[in-house]
Amino acid sequence: MSTRMEKSKKKRKWPLWLGSIFIAILLIVGATIFYIWNQINSTVDTMHNPLSRDNDPERQKELEAIFKDTKAVNVLLLGVDERSGDKGRSDTMILLSLNPKTNAMKMISIPRDTYVNIPGRGKDKINHAYAFGDVELSVQTVEENFDIPVHYYASVNMEGFKQGIDALGGVTVTNKTAFSQGGSEFPKGDVQLNGEQALDYIRMRKNDPRGDLGRNERQRAVIMAAINKGASFSSITKFGDILTILGDNVKTNLDMDDMQTLFSNYRNTRNNISTIEIKGNGQMIGGIWFYVVPESEFSRVQSEIKTHMDGK
Repeated sequence: MSTRMEKSKKKRKWPLWLGSIFIAILLIVGATIFYIWNQINSTVDTMHNPLSRDNDPERQKELEAIFKDTKAVNVLLLGVDERSGDKGRSDTMILLSLNPKTNAMKMISIPRDTYVNIPGRGKDKINHAYAFGDVELSVQTVEENFDIPVHYYASVNMEGFKQGIDALGGVTVTNKTAFSQGGSEFPKGDVQLNGEQALDYIRMRKNDPRGDLGRNERQRAVIMAAINKGASFSSITKFGDILTILGDNVKTNLDMDDMQTLFSNYRNTRNNISTIEIKGNGQMIGGIWFYVVPESEFSRVQSEIKTHMDGK
């Protein structure tokens, strides 16, 4: 009789144990989500660095209307090479134009030696705009020379770029020209890159038969690979590392709401990426080498971007 009662008690304990385990799992999951959400908010706050014009209420209304109507958005990416005691220059300048209505993205690499008018400074290399006036002047210079609106920007220190590639577990690109750079060898074909290798890969230009244009093409390839890898990244164990890297190395005028909107409504544009190459010629002006782009080429790029932005 007592044996039967003991068995009955043991059976009744199972639902209690299962319920306790289920509650514990819910608490752990809930705590993890809460922690991640707080970490994201904290990181975005650290990264958030609005332009002076972003404080204008009319500017805010304009950007809100663009997102509300899911219109095309242009984002300027700046890879900044900062050294000790030096303001630094925008080693990489890439304009992304995202149109969610056509689910398409245009990517334009702007050669860093492009000869342009820098507002208030005169004719010079476009990457000097950052040294003269930080992100504000870089954005203004791109807008005025290409006659294309820049709605948002994101600047990343190149050291942070290297760390970010490592945190993603590296990226794979298809290399068209075999070369060596910084102690790394890059054969033709598919190449797996860690952070250090990715940095060497996008910096080489002297041994590239296409010079800066070949370098720009490799930059676009690495960025596209990183975007695709990041979009599918799901490792929570690395999540904290990535947030720390972003917070320490990235500045942007995108706030949390903007990022959520981009992720929700614009992320499919990465599935249809095409590139625009800016054509020009190298020239010596005043003893300095510049990449000179004719006005007709600026007009062609502007027309192609505006057609993309107006696409339905």
